[in-house]
Amino acid sequence: MTAFNSVRFQVKPGSEDEFVELFSSAPRNFEGLRKMALIKSGDGAFFSIGEWDTFQHMVDARPKMLRNLDRFRHTLQRLEGGYTDAVSGEAVFDTDGRSGVRSA
Repeated sequence: MTAFNSVRFQVKPGSEDEFVELFSSAPRNFEGLRKMALIKSGDGAFFSIGEWDTFQHMVDARPKMLRNLDRFRHTLQRLEGGYTDAVSGEAVFDTDGRSGVRSA
């Protein structure tokens, strides 16, 4: 079943370009990863969204994702509870916007 993850980042002032470069150039050869996007949502505020073949693929990729985080952690401001705010789960509803509504 398709799974998604989203991670929120707050970047230190003056570090946005470095963050985007390091995030974008990090290895993404994760088995089961369909698509990943980085979205800027405000001054220093970013979040990423990943689409995965299955939840287990995402779980299996976590060690590699943490190694990627280590590449750019120095560009991030600390949030409550750590440097990221992550959520993930299996899709219960999905649509591609072209062919109509699909159930997950």
